[in-house]
Amino acid sequence: MTQKPIEGVSMMYSFADGNAKSRRPTQYFEMFANRAIYNKGWIACTTPTAPRREALPKPVDLINSYKWELYDTTKDFSEADDLAATMPDKLQELQLLFYAEAARHKVLPLDNSKVARLDPSIRPSLTGERTTFTYHQGMTRIPESAIPDIKNKSWSIVADVEVKGGTTGTIVTQGGLTGGWALYLDKGKPVFHYNYLDIAHYNVAAKNPLTPGKHTITMQFTYDGGGIGKGGTATLAVDGREVANGRFEKTVPIRFSLDEGLDVGEDSGTPVNLDYDVPFKFTGKINEVVIDIGESGLKAGDVKTLEGSKKRVAVVRE
Repeated sequence: MTQKPIEGVSMMYSFADGNAKSRRPTQYFEMFANRAIYNKGWIACTTPTAPRREALPKPVDLINSYKWELYDTTKDFSEADDLAATMPDKLQELQLLFYAEAARHKVLPLDNSKVARLDPSIRPSLTGERTTFTYHQGMTRIPESAIPDIKNKSWSIVADVEVKGGTTGTIVTQGGLTGGWALYLDKGKPVFHYNYLDIAHYNVAAKNPLTPGKHTITMQFTYDGGGIGKGGTATLAVDGREVANGRFEKTVPIRFSLDEGLDVGEDSGTPVNLDYDVPFKFTGKINEVVIDIGESGLKAGDVKTLEGSKKRVAVVRE
């Protein structure tokens, strides 16, 4: 496969001479359809169409509804004097240059959708229709779109481990301080912790540590049903014997985290609670971790409500 060329201009020339003249006369910028183009001291840029905190902005025409501004940075480095109204020909020149650069660098077509881009249901996923997933020690930072969706349903974890006295650390975890869950050992004692968006924390922990040797740790979560984000009961067992259980009044309905995925054998992001410090590596051996998900606990009306919630989230400006 032919390597795609890396566009750009090396900055190495500036390391030897801090006063060297720039070798990059032109640079385009684009994010969520907000556009800018720099060329030989001039910069033209669009004004964002919605205030930062406007929750439900109206749809806009990507080409014609964005206001453009124009600045001469050789005289106005802080971009305080907008020349768009008095120099329309210069503005049009830079606008056309932006689209030429955008086409050359495959920026087009423009897209101003935001949170919707994070929805894994709109693109292919490795999870498919699978319900059972097997992981091994050292697998980390697997994104939420590529792991089992445990939300709004019953699910379970089965972990086969080998421990010594006082073994500590993460067996498997997803998410972090803003929402997530973790199965870990605290000085040999199995713990399952569920963090509901850092609003509520639920802890299910065994009273006694594991004896040295091989063990199978199971966490079974039984979802209440009756809507999205409802509660349920978590049961923790060791070698088939129940050692703890607890009630969760609420569960995360839509997404745990934007940037923290699933880790096995350590926590590579933020912790799900403040009882441990990351990376909290497992000091024993994890032979495998199996996550099994049940059928959705949602009825047709619940699914419609969930999809509506996702759409509302997708238009929120942060």
